[in-house]
This record gives sequence, structure tokens and C-alpha cells, in this order.
Amino acid sequence: MEKFSAFRDPGTGIQPFLPPVPSSENDIFLSPLAPVRVTLAVLRTLVVIVIAVLHFILINALCTLLIPVPPFHRLIEGASTITLSRLTLYVLGFLWIPEEQVARKRGNLSDTCWSPKAGDIIVSNWSSWIDILWLSYRFNPIFVLPVADETKLQTSSAPDEQTISYRPGRKTGTGSAAISVPTRSISPRLPIRGFRRVSLLSMVRATGDTPLSPSSGSFSSLEDIRQSAERPVVVFPECTTSNGRGLLRFARVFEGYNVPVKKCNVFIMCTRYNPPTIFQPSLTHSIPSSTFNPLYHLFSVASVLSPQTMSVRMLPLSESPSSQLFVVSEVVPDLAVDTLSEVCAVLIARIGKMKRIGFGWEDKVSFLDLYSGRRK
Repeated sequence: MEKFSAFRDPGTGIQPFLPPVPSSENDIFLSPLAPVRVTLAVLRTLVVIVIAVLHFILINALCTLLIPVPPFHRLIEGASTITLSRLTLYVLGFLWIPEEQVARKRGNLSDTCWSPKAGDIIVSNWSSWIDILWLSYRFNPIFVLPVADETKLQTSSAPDEQTISYRPGRKTGTGSAAISVPTRSISPRLPIRGFRRVSLLSMVRATGDTPLSPSSGSFSSLEDIRQSAERPVVVFPECTTSNGRGLLRFARVFEGYNVPVKKCNVFIMCTRYNPPTIFQPSLTHSIPSSTFNPLYHLFSVASVLSPQTMSVRMLPLSESPSSQLFVVSEVVPDLAVDTLSEVCAVLIARIGKMKRIGFGWEDKVSFLDLYSGRRK
């Protein structure tokens, strides 16, 4: 869509916010299968809704009654979350999800244990609510949402901002190179004021949204949440979802953390999804629904007849920035304001074979405003 071409990354040409679409939408078998797909989508969606309601009842009713008995509370809460998350993935067609440890240095896979403990931090990219379900199934972690001041929508390029100018084609002055493409500026980084601990269902509903406003409720620092955590803490430094085609600019979510990290173990991972086809829609969810998010995307995913797939790549703990043998200069030549965030961005891009993009969550605020305005 040319009207969103200003949101293309100047270095790669990647549009990180629009939902990916199949290269072709014509197939002779698509129409005859439509009734089957719709019926399957309705049945699967209803089952997932029932599972969500059951999870809500178990966590907010039964588990609440067990709070005076912490061991039983943790056992029931963890077992229900893990079981229902895996059941949801199974209903949607994720029969098997491959996991792979990818080392930066060849032959450095001596420690294959990837088991985060209470107070450890899991850092990952974020492109779908399916990421949330997988993390809940594997680690039963604590989810946090970032809180930041509201960004002002950009109307003109400021002198001190980095200007984006993407021009497709060869620079010959003819053909596609002569197309005039709107330009805009990369929005400056805004500080993350803190984080808010949220439930699994709240995290799923927040998929695609940008950071919360400070006026929406209380929040704490990441370190305060980590120190009091009884489970691992998941942090998405992108602070919003992309369409999976590239890695958004990381917010400065780890300011105050030194590298190597000594307070806890930092586990770094990356999730990837296959490009969409005419039979399989995109599993990424970059644009939130205005109501009952992400119900519409859930219905679309539930209509697939073939087994679903996603890939998970993990960095060995021995090569993590929490390893005391970690050398910052091998990953980041120059120290940054938030060195840990920059290190994590580089490592996730490497293990996931993803290209880094200059846009951040601040730019997605402008994109969503333009997108919603165009649809009205």
C-alpha cells in the first residue's frame, strides 16, 4: 500500500507494521474449501474461548482461594496455565513446535539446559499472541507491559531527527526510481517510565498495542518486579508487535543494568513464523483489533486446515550477557546508554537471522493513527 510507504525502513525497504499478505490470492481449490474452513474456524474459536473462560475461573476463583497455602497455589496455578496454554496451541494446529539452541561461536553448545528460574529475565522479539501462549506453556512466566508517556503524533520533520527517505528501484532517474515516495522522520526514543505486571489473558489482549499510559494505573520498575517475582519475567524490548519481517528498534528497558549482568540470568530467544500463503494466513499480529482483540485474528488462524508451525531459537546461557565470561566489545563495539538492550537486540537479530529496523514503538503510534484514520 503506497499510502504507508513512508513507514518503510530506508536501509532494507521493509514495512514492519502492515500484516503480510500472500503473493497470490487466486486458487481453484480455495472456494470449494471455504465452507469447511469457516466451520473449522467457528469450532476452534469456540473451544479456545471456552479454554480462556476456564483459565479465568481457575486463576481468579480456585487459585485465589488457595493463596493462604502458597505451595498448592503455585502448583494449581502453574499446572492450569501450562496445560491450558498447550491445549490452546494444540487446538489451533500447533502439534509440534521445534526449539533450537543457536550458538554465536561454533561448537559452543556444551550447556543445553535452558530453564529460567524465579527472578530470571527472558528477552524475546514480539510478533504475535502465539508467542505469549508458547512462553506460558514452556515457562509459566510473569508478563509485563511497558509504561511510557504518550507520544505526540509527528506532522513534520524536525531538524534533529533522522530523516527517512525510501526510493524503490535503481537510482537512474527512470522507472521505479522516479516514483516520489513520502518521507518522514524516525521518531526519537521516549523513555520507558516503568512496567506493569499483567495476567496471561491481559497480555494476549494487549498484542499489537503500544505502551500503556502512566495515567492508566500504577507501575513499578523492572528491577522491583524482578526481585519480587516468583517466576521468570518476560520482557519484550520492542514494546509492541511487528509483522515479523524485521526487528524493531529496542526501547531502553534495561537502563541501570550492567553487562555482564550479575543480578540474574538473562535468557535470549527469538520466534519466527513462515510467510502467509493462500491457505494459511499470517500468524503475526501487528495491528490490534478495535474490539475483542485478537478475536478476528484468532478466527483467521483457526481456519487453517494443515498443521501450524513456528520456530523458536534460543541462545545458550553460556553466551548470554549474564555469563561472567561475556565480552561486550565482541557484540557491541561502542557502549550505549542502555548497553544490555543493545546487546540483546544484536543477539536476537543474529540467532533469528533478522534485519534490524530503525523504527520503534513510537513510530507505530503514528502508523496506527494513520491506519485507523484511513479505515474510517
